[in-house]
Amino acid sequence: MSIPYKRILVTLDGSEVSKQAFPHAESLAHQTKAHLFLLWVVPYLSGELGAENGLPLDYAKLAQQQRQQADAAMQELQALVTQSKIQHITASVEDAGWAHGTNLAYLQTLVAYWQHSYDWRKHEAYLNTLPHFKATINGVNVHFVHVRGKGSNPKPLLLTHGWPDSFYRFHRIIPMLTDPARYGGKAEDAFDVIVPSMPGFGFSERKALTSSAVADLWATLMSDVLGYTNFVAAGGDIGSGVSKALAERHPDRVTAIHLTDVGYPSGQEEAMTAAEQEFAGFIQGWWYTEGAYAMLQSTKPQTLAFALNDSPVGLASWIISFVNTGAQANDVEAAFGSRDELLTNIMIYWVTETAGSAARMYLGDWGDNVRSEVPAGIALFPREAQFPREWAERSVNVQRFSKLSRGGHFAPLEEPELFVDDLREFFRSVR
Repeated sequence: MSIPYKRILVTLDGSEVSKQAFPHAESLAHQTKAHLFLLWVVPYLSGELGAENGLPLDYAKLAQQQRQQADAAMQELQALVTQSKIQHITASVEDAGWAHGTNLAYLQTLVAYWQHSYDWRKHEAYLNTLPHFKATINGVNVHFVHVRGKGSNPKPLLLTHGWPDSFYRFHRIIPMLTDPARYGGKAEDAFDVIVPSMPGFGFSERKALTSSAVADLWATLMSDVLGYTNFVAAGGDIGSGVSKALAERHPDRVTAIHLTDVGYPSGQEEAMTAAEQEFAGFIQGWWYTEGAYAMLQSTKPQTLAFALNDSPVGLASWIISFVNTGAQANDVEAAFGSRDELLTNIMIYWVTETAGSAARMYLGDWGDNVRSEVPAGIALFPREAQFPREWAERSVNVQRFSKLSRGGHFAPLEEPELFVDDLREFFRSVR
């Protein structure tokens, strides 16, 4: 079976004019705040698909109309940020630093930058240098980026993000993986890179699924939509769980996986080694001090959704609080690459209104707990929870276990070169 997919005009404007002017494009617009910004797919607008597909040759009028709508919506966002009552937080919280959650002084600084200095248009233009696509798979609308490798025989590589990031987690490493020669590597190490937005996240349908269900969607995406007979997969956070599920459920298609974490002890494990017991003790303490986000999202995500969907400042605070759990010296911007990358990721959640559906993925998503025999490479960064190799071997067939010298939870953003080097070395060994 072959499932069709379309190159899309990625627009966050839901007006009929875009649908009329681009009959062969599908809009990723949601119904409410999604008209806030325009995301143009540049090759599409430049006529790459040709006039024979019925595309208009003059985009000026359409662009002007949609810019006006987007500018009005930007003013709406600015008003919501301005109306935030962040200035009314009690003085006692000012002395708490990061101990009680997101730091008040830092958030005030970030919000001021967001209002007055952050340049969405620059990031909008950058995002649209990536080729975006959309397919309906098993009734679920899935957005994905698909970039072809430059080498003679690129290997298909599926990258899966986690929470609270998005497909944007991998934007820095896509060119390094598709065109390694340009970055000092070897052309034969090139990959075709596929980066989907998980259902419930970003520009995919706002429908939360378990990691196993996402894995089944990804297997169909890779084989029935894109036509790959086999592929490798990598991910972090929830993306690690999805990649493990792919290997467990589709070993006939997935030839190897690369992970930055492998899950955490539940207390039900038997015959743990001393190193595993030490890891379990650390995780138990971490959950007590830093795990409130997971408890809420795995039990009452709807309660949280109302607040995050209504307040851009509240959304930023919620995301930043988690980013800080793995930051060095509370430097949340460096932990996520930069201040602008942190805000761009927050913007993706805000304009698509997916904070609630993304949080809902935690509800009942406990994995299959089945060991995979597919070869696995592990890249353990120093600011991640330091699990021993034998813990990883409980769930995956570890062929490479690397302890990196620096970096944390969002390594593809913070340390892209280190991440790519380890991933490339592992997949080269199993080609």
